[in-house]
Amino acid sequence: MRSSFVTLVVSALLVAGCASTQGLHPQGRLRDPDSLAARRSLDAVEVSPAAWPRHDWWRSLGDPQLDALVDEALAGNPGLEVADARSRQALARVGTADADRQPSVGARASSSGLRIPETVIEPPIGGHYSALNSLSLSFSYGFDLWGGKRAAWEAAVDEAHAAEIDAQAARLTLSANVARSYVELAHAFERADIADRERERARHALDLTRQRVEAGIDSALQLRQAEAAVPMAEQQWLAAQARIDDERITLAALLGAGPDRGLTIARPQLAAPSSLQLPGRLPAELLGRRPDLVAARWRVESTRHTIDNARAAFYPNVDLSAAVGLAALGGDGLFSAQGRYYQFAPAISLPIFDGGRLRANLAGADAQYDLAVAEYNQNLVDALREVAARITALRSLTPQIAAAREAAQTAAAAHRLAEERYRNGIGNYLDVLIVQQQLLSAEQRVADLETQRVDDAIALVQALGGGFEADAPAPAEPATHS
Repeated sequence: MRSSFVTLVVSALLVAGCASTQGLHPQGRLRDPDSLAARRSLDAVEVSPAAWPRHDWWRSLGDPQLDALVDEALAGNPGLEVADARSRQALARVGTADADRQPSVGARASSSGLRIPETVIEPPIGGHYSALNSLSLSFSYGFDLWGGKRAAWEAAVDEAHAAEIDAQAARLTLSANVARSYVELAHAFERADIADRERERARHALDLTRQRVEAGIDSALQLRQAEAAVPMAEQQWLAAQARIDDERITLAALLGAGPDRGLTIARPQLAAPSSLQLPGRLPAELLGRRPDLVAARWRVESTRHTIDNARAAFYPNVDLSAAVGLAALGGDGLFSAQGRYYQFAPAISLPIFDGGRLRANLAGADAQYDLAVAEYNQNLVDALREVAARITALRSLTPQIAAAREAAQTAAAAHRLAEERYRNGIGNYLDVLIVQQQLLSAEQRVADLETQRVDDAIALVQALGGGFEADAPAPAEPATHS
């Protein structure tokens, strides 16, 4: 028997060239992050090795209510449960792939009976019920001669790492969304304050106009203009209040709660973001700091192992199965020495002609690797773009805010002067309306720009990967296939 099995192995190896991998290899190449020039674009920003955001970066905004809201969202948002479930699915696939590499042992007990009609076989066999009872223990093992099963297991492990990082990325996105929505809520309150001041100015102007009409200084036209300004200001205030309600509902949804939860959120008390600094060794360290980039690298590594698994299918495979057991007709003699049996069945398999299925599978694995590499490279380019765009925006907002504040102060002074001239009968009411509109626009512009600065600061933290630190080590640079 041993010589027969050896003959089978030798014969299979002799025809091993029938299914060929010739000409199949991936094309993708990972980009070197240092090849993406960014120094000139970021040259004016201070670089510090300690400038990476903290893990709980939102606490730097100095609002305890925001801290509590982020903690609540991280504990109760259903979207995180989805990401965690996907991570557990990936871990289960690791277990399945590992089980495929292990021997299989099983036990079986069976009893099957048959009565053969006498019209088919004469007695004593015919017309008699007979039962075949058996007990068996089986063993099977597929040798992993070319590492294909190990490669499948390693691909599943790497995919599990990627899924775990995806769950962390979901937490970063959620915390950033809560913080940005909270900033928008603060902005809505500020716009409501501006609208309220505008209501007061409109009412004050109406009272003054009425006095002047009663004194015979102004006509009914000026009175109608002043009266029209009051409901317009009231509409702006109501719109600002509606915006507050909308942002509270948005925050409640991010917390994984109903809209009533938003009613309990008080007015934000945010501190100004800290001065702009960049971490050292950008962009290279983005590879280990941004969860989407870390996950993309794990997926590149996973697809590399998938290629190894697809290649292993081209080579001979050896399987071994064996069984021992007891069998007897009827209950007598089942446990006797005469009832013993055993089976030993080594087998070797080799693909010779499969219509191109193996080459198609390998070509698909190569393409999947190229896709993973391309997505990684695109993520790297996008990461640098996001960082550079946020830095550029933050850098430009400082002089814009200073100019907007100066314009608002000038408009406030002009409004006071126009109102004083109107009160003293020197100017007309149209001048008051024009300057009042300019003041409203200037105040709203300041509020918009200051909100944009905080929002861009949060977006920069997100672009840098927050305070993410991968528990699992980052994958090594994937090897090049030839």
